[in-house]
Amino acid sequence: MDAVASHHHQHRHPKRRRLALALALSLSLSPSPTPDAAAPPLDSLADELFFLVLDRVAQADPRALKSFALASRACHAAESRHRHVVRPLRTDLLPAAMARYPCATRLDLSLCARVPDAALASAVVSGPSALRAVDLSRSRGFGAAGVAALAASCPGLADLDLSNGVDLGDAAAAEVARAKGLRRLSLARWKTLTDMGLGCVAVGCAELRELSLKWCLGVSDLGIQLLALKCKKLTSLDLSYTMITQDSFLPIMKLPNLQELTLMGCIGIDDDALGSLEKECSKSLQVLDLSQCQNITDVGVSAILKSVPNLLELDLSYCCPVTPSMVRSLQKIPKLRTLKLEGCKFIADGLKAIGTSCVSLRELSLSKCSGVTDTELSFAVSRLKNLLKLDITCCRNITDVSLAAITSSCTSLVSLRMESCSRVSSGALQLIGKHCSHLEELDLTDSDLDGEGLKALARCSKLSSLKIGICLKISDEGLTHIGRSCPKLRDIDLYRCGGLSDDGIIQIAQGCPMLESINLSYCTEITDSSLISLSKCAKLNTLEIRGCPMITSTGLSEIAMGCRLLSKLDIKKCFEINDVGMLYLSQFSHSLRQINLSYCSVTDIGLLSLSSISGLQNMTIVHLAGITPNGVTATLMVCGCLTKVKLHEAFKSMMPPHMIKNVEARGCVFQWIDKPFKVEVEPCDVWKQQSQDVLVR
Repeated sequence: MDAVASHHHQHRHPKRRRLALALALSLSLSPSPTPDAAAPPLDSLADELFFLVLDRVAQADPRALKSFALASRACHAAESRHRHVVRPLRTDLLPAAMARYPCATRLDLSLCARVPDAALASAVVSGPSALRAVDLSRSRGFGAAGVAALAASCPGLADLDLSNGVDLGDAAAAEVARAKGLRRLSLARWKTLTDMGLGCVAVGCAELRELSLKWCLGVSDLGIQLLALKCKKLTSLDLSYTMITQDSFLPIMKLPNLQELTLMGCIGIDDDALGSLEKECSKSLQVLDLSQCQNITDVGVSAILKSVPNLLELDLSYCCPVTPSMVRSLQKIPKLRTLKLEGCKFIADGLKAIGTSCVSLRELSLSKCSGVTDTELSFAVSRLKNLLKLDITCCRNITDVSLAAITSSCTSLVSLRMESCSRVSSGALQLIGKHCSHLEELDLTDSDLDGEGLKALARCSKLSSLKIGICLKISDEGLTHIGRSCPKLRDIDLYRCGGLSDDGIIQIAQGCPMLESINLSYCTEITDSSLISLSKCAKLNTLEIRGCPMITSTGLSEIAMGCRLLSKLDIKKCFEINDVGMLYLSQFSHSLRQINLSYCSVTDIGLLSLSSISGLQNMTIVHLAGITPNGVTATLMVCGCLTKVKLHEAFKSMMPPHMIKNVEARGCVFQWIDKPFKVEVEPCDVWKQQSQDVLVR
């Protein structure tokens, strides 16, 4: 009891501690007074010094900004002038937030699932706003009237994200066109937008630099041609999954300042379109994405390369077979730095040709490619000595021969992704640590990695992301080397590493204070001790402990108190976690946005307590034996920010239909799950064998 009382005393006054932090930082930046002079009052400090203090406070603990504002009237006013981003939890808070922060230049409404026109109008009703950027990409419920209010009241608006406006069309586009100063605009997934609406935007927003029309299925060549005619300053254009054809392709390619063009999934782009371009017609283009353009062949790719002499990045993923002749045509773009060929089929000698024709490459993606062999890959990497990033995920035919060539030739690699390269041995994996010490990102998921391999990887002291899930041979001893040698680690994935216990996790927690994300799902031997050690990682925002049956509410409560930035939590099949854990989350985890509670021992009491987390957006509550329809109904009615809820289908008939409609009207989507109750957690080796059997079939 004494230990518990002492621990609770440490967390009893978090606001006081944050206020002390803010004031301490303030005093540390103030000039030291002479012995005979009194320290100047806070009210006399210049804005520049206040802002310097606030920058330091925000870097140390963003939550301390509110505490700083409570220190004095001067601090309150300075914090008001300092904040440039407003991100309200609910739309009813929007008018007060905008009044509180009149100098804000960015309004982020991504936490508000439903934003009615009246809310947008009220946010800027007090007069011309300083806003230059507005993000409505995750919000619904507004229409042309709301957009009109923004355009009228924000004369300096330069960045407007209206992605996923599936109900918005030409009327809203006409109001967007009133924002004459727009530089960046996203209308992605405006499926009812037509050429008429796009024409309004093209005529009204001639200053546009970046535009996304992804999935705007109602737009045709006519609208694209008008866009190319009126918006000559465009530097970035995304036309993915639109009906663009050869007729508008040429005008787009002639845009004088276009640097980035994305045509993913454009079935109207074929070899004729690519071959219709004049030589060097687009000298400005640097990035071209033709991925998933199913009507393009190697002939068309070879044809377009003559028109883009200054291309730096080319994406042909899932596009066409890679032939030697097509690759040789890449010699026409000597500045090429990035080549993405994910899911492509290599014809004989196609990969070899990359080694001879693309010697300036810095990034190469061969993920899920077929036809990749040891002979060809070894030859290619032997010529690509300046390669910084290599992705060979699911290249299942390569062996130790390829990895030996990679590690001996590409010693400057900062990113290596080779998930499911199952024929590479544990001994060969040690070569990565021995020769590629500059690595910052490494993915060895589902590999033969063992303790010795981890010991070798410890030489990669710059690692920030390490994914070694489904590596059944690794142990605590190997993980200890990583914890002691990789202090910059921010993300580690240990999914289904059944050989690990608390000892290894504790070493990671103690040696990697910058840790932000950890996946321990189905590491069945870990206990609350691991979570207690991880609670010291103050920057942790993502914790996945699904299928860890020995973890209880004791460990979760430590996480809640120590990791205040926690935003994503998966505790599915943690059977010993109950209402106590939920109560701690409700009190301390106010940054929580997503939680999976399935199979936990939580009742209505614990579920309802989560409603105090005002920003909670995503809940999965399937197979909770202790909850009732009334408890679920009450929770859903109170949680006003929910955007997605997964429930067992049996609840659908037991909950009031009007309640479901009410929650959906707020912008929440229900996903009804019909899965049988399954408590057993399969051992990692059994699960892996079953997965491989499915793959073979």
